[in-house]
Amino acid sequence: KAKFEVNVMCLWLEMEQRAYVMRLLDALEVTDRDKRLKVARAILYLAQGVFDECDTEVDVLHWSRHNVFLLYDMGIFTALLELLSMEIDNSQACSSAVRKPAISLADSTELRVLLSIMYLMVETIRVQTEDDRPEWRSAREAFKNELGSPLYNGEPFALLLFTMVTKFCSMNAPHFPMKKVLLLLWKTILFTLGGFEELQEMKVRGRERLSLPPLPEDSIKVVRAMRAASPPASAMELIEQQQQQKRGRRSRRVPLVKQDSLDTYNERDPFKNDDARDEEEDPEDTDSGIEGEVDPLDRDVIIQPPPPPLKPPTERVNFPKGLPWAPKVREKDIEHFLETSRNKFIGFTLGNDTETLVGLPRPIHESVKTLKQHKYVSIAEVQIKREEELQQCPLTLGEEEVEETPTEMLYLGMLPNLSQYVIALLKLLLAAAPTSKAKTDSINILADVLPEEMPITVLQSMKLGIDVNRHKEIIVKAISALLLLLLKHFKLNHIYQFEIVSQHLVFANCIPLILKFFNQNIMSYISAKNSICVLDFPHCVVHEMPELTAESLEAGDSNQFCWRNLFSCINLLRILNKLTKWKHSRTMMLVVFKSAPILKRALKVKQAMMQLYVLKLLKIQTKYLGRQWRKSNMKTMSAIYQKVRHRLNDDWAYGNDIDARPWDFQAEECALRESIEKFNSRRYDRNKNGDFTPVDNCLQSVLGQRVELPEDFHYSYEMWLEREVFSQPIQWEGLLQNP
Repeated sequence: KAKFEVNVMCLWLEMEQRAYVMRLLDALEVTDRDKRLKVARAILYLAQGVFDECDTEVDVLHWSRHNVFLLYDMGIFTALLELLSMEIDNSQACSSAVRKPAISLADSTELRVLLSIMYLMVETIRVQTEDDRPEWRSAREAFKNELGSPLYNGEPFALLLFTMVTKFCSMNAPHFPMKKVLLLLWKTILFTLGGFEELQEMKVRGRERLSLPPLPEDSIKVVRAMRAASPPASAMELIEQQQQQKRGRRSRRVPLVKQDSLDTYNERDPFKNDDARDEEEDPEDTDSGIEGEVDPLDRDVIIQPPPPPLKPPTERVNFPKGLPWAPKVREKDIEHFLETSRNKFIGFTLGNDTETLVGLPRPIHESVKTLKQHKYVSIAEVQIKREEELQQCPLTLGEEEVEETPTEMLYLGMLPNLSQYVIALLKLLLAAAPTSKAKTDSINILADVLPEEMPITVLQSMKLGIDVNRHKEIIVKAISALLLLLLKHFKLNHIYQFEIVSQHLVFANCIPLILKFFNQNIMSYISAKNSICVLDFPHCVVHEMPELTAESLEAGDSNQFCWRNLFSCINLLRILNKLTKWKHSRTMMLVVFKSAPILKRALKVKQAMMQLYVLKLLKIQTKYLGRQWRKSNMKTMSAIYQKVRHRLNDDWAYGNDIDARPWDFQAEECALRESIEKFNSRRYDRNKNGDFTPVDNCLQSVLGQRVELPEDFHYSYEMWLEREVFSQPIQWEGLLQNP
């Protein structure tokens, strides 16, 4: 009986909640702007977990999750979307914001409330927990399909947010709160398309569908198992360190004990020695570190117990048990190896034949066998080959069946304005980068962080300064994650979709922009403390607020890393890897922009994943950096060998590769652009196969066809006739000349 009464009470409580939400939903449709804003704030309070009625942070999160699913079930998101569209099209607010000399938080109040509710709904429903109800799980799938489908004005929801970004960057709506827009856009893409684990699963299914061999390893698990590299100390460094110890000097070098890996917090920087020597060898490597200073991540090293006694050098040589990655070989690499071998031993080649080994010595047979054992065919190679076949035989092969996945629908919607979206995102990234200098003509990304009245006390100024830096860091985080997700999903969906986004990024100077971002004291950026813990939600609404002082703000939190900034750095490095992989001309751009010393300084961050992608970028350009660079950076070369995947016939460490040739950036990019345009024309052009459609030669049927004209055409018909027909000189003699 007691259990029955509890169930009745819960049912009654839920009915009351639904009735209250329904009243709020009706009140959202009133014409009074202030009343609408009041109702939206009430919905935001519900989505935030009615924190005034809760005693603990766990209660706030519990009721926030419960209320968000209730709000979605009652159709609140659709109503909010209509209000958001109305605010975007509010020309009066846009024009008044353009005319204002300084834009503040007050100019975007309605937008910020709407975007906050939508962000809470997307992020809460996206995250799956073990105790989710069955109806919540079905609601999650329904919401995911809604966001990814063209249900909102005939386009996915992400395109509406992309439109807000471009409108803001074109100065037509400078009051848009870009931080909230970018966060919502990133989470929407993450929800609808899937994260990295979902990508890995889709990649496995895609290879099975194409009858390709399974992946040699799970890259996510391999990277997670990695630890920060600690290259071995050379004999010369050991001698130098012993001499410095005899002189009683304070040494900055790594401990003499060989370590296969570094603990992120407790060991010293393994790459600091290289920088000390490179400052003399590389004039462009201007490290801002002061001799003898302790890095922020090494502060706890001082209080560590003394290292164990040194062992003889012969016992210090520890070889790795195994390389983390299985080597890969492309079909092109096998063909090149056989072509070189046939020219050397036979004197002629057999084209792309990789099976015939007649006349070649036995060691070549063994080499080819080893190469074929590690042969890897990517999904992209299959897609390129299939596209070439479709281009050559359009009538024989027929039309391609394109599966309408969320990625495909997003690409189709983004394609007409893709360059504008990419340029807008890079503009925001440039404005938020810590290395960029404020310019009068640059966009103002602080419109949703600056108050109406500027601070007048030191404490208020410090608080605003922390808030501004945090604001910029969040924007960088959202843009970097968004670009990486788009690149990875488009590459899996079709390689040419990835290539067109990559080319737009390259043409918009994304490569020098990322290098400029890393051309700073990266250790300071990684360990920045631009957050105030007592103001974090839901801590600030449950606990009593302590008195903030300048000293407490300056001390910051106790975390050694700012994981937000570390996440951004890894994402930007991965984007740079995506843009330059297998692109000779773009790799040469890294060399021309002198990226090696910038990337080497990034190796100071003792985090395995970040070091991996830095080493990848260094590996692809080592053959162009010269023998002297390789000779003086043997620790970095050793780390590349241990951590980065090997291509069996890639002479990355010696510099005698066939790709070490003069590069023509324009020719390579134009050839790629031609392939992309052919793909887009074949797959998305409405007038495709126009060359093969029959021609109507009957005058009466041609003149009788109904042509759709704009509604206002008949108003300006006479002007058009005068401008396009009567005023244009017609050269009748041209008809008599031979074509």
